[in-house]
Amino acid sequence: MTDLSPQLLLYVGTAAGLFAIGLYGFIVGPQTLRRILALNITGAGIFMLMVVLAYRGLADGAAVTSPDPVLQALILTGLVVAVSATAFALALLARLKQAPAAQDALGQEKKP
Repeated sequence: MTDLSPQLLLYVGTAAGLFAIGLYGFIVGPQTLRRILALNITGAGIFMLMVVLAYRGLADGAAVTSPDPVLQALILTGLVVAVSATAFALALLARLKQAPAAQDALGQEKKP
């Protein structure tokens, strides 16, 4: 186990801050687009935390050690899934905006 240096603590704090801001935006945000963006911010915080967890620190006497490759692969896969899920959610949102009956579902008032 490695000690948490001030740099790692900064990254962990930033990741926690991104997660908290995204969660707050998802809970409070009334518009669907804001909720989609808030989920992306939450995902960025989780990915940043996984990058920090992949750090192994310096081994005894070793100059440089490589980060955990399994977590790197998970982060890369997660980024691809997050981008495709965001594109799908935005396409659904655009389709909902086009449908006249969906205006009530999005929280918008009908204009007479």
